[in-house]
Amino acid sequence: MKMKTTAPLAILLALATLGWSASSSAQQASKSKATPRAAQATPSPAPSSQSDAPPQPGWIARCSSPSRDAPLECAVEETAVLTKTGQLIVLVNIRVPSDTHAPVALVQLPLGLNLPVGAKLQVDDGKVVDLQIQTCENRGCYANTPITPDMLTAMRSGKQLKVAFQNLTKETITIPMPLADFAAAYDKIK
Repeated sequence: MKMKTTAPLAILLALATLGWSASSSAQQASKSKATPRAAQATPSPAPSSQSDAPPQPGWIARCSSPSRDAPLECAVEETAVLTKTGQLIVLVNIRVPSDTHAPVALVQLPLGLNLPVGAKLQVDDGKVVDLQIQTCENRGCYANTPITPDMLTAMRSGKQLKVAFQNLTKETITIPMPLADFAAAYDKIK
């Protein structure tokens, strides 16, 4: 069963040509003189065995294999989407390859980014990890990075994973991803 999370965002969307402009209320309050419209970010709807059961927030764990003889590839995943439009803003997928058992993060970001700046990951107020955006296609832009043991420890005990990037107007947007149930989900796949 895929679970959902609510990651509160204050995002001002101004679709202009190929880009969009947004500001996070906490990070942009001093920079922006305009009052942004608040939009709630929630994960995309997930299939459920009971259609009347409310979706649960949080990181989801899943394993799959291309065939019965191949080893399982497992991952935990969290998404943030705009409530009103369903647009995916951020997807964080942390997988543990069966050959190395070293966790790797894949981050999917929206289109309309300032690509040279890349993206950043940070747990609570800890060390910032820079991500180089590797490619973009019609669903978004992608970056990946190995998850160091220190970063994994911080994620397991932290409260919030912050994913930051810049839009085309060079405004920094920070998306908070709750980590409350990350440790339990990660324990299922390691």
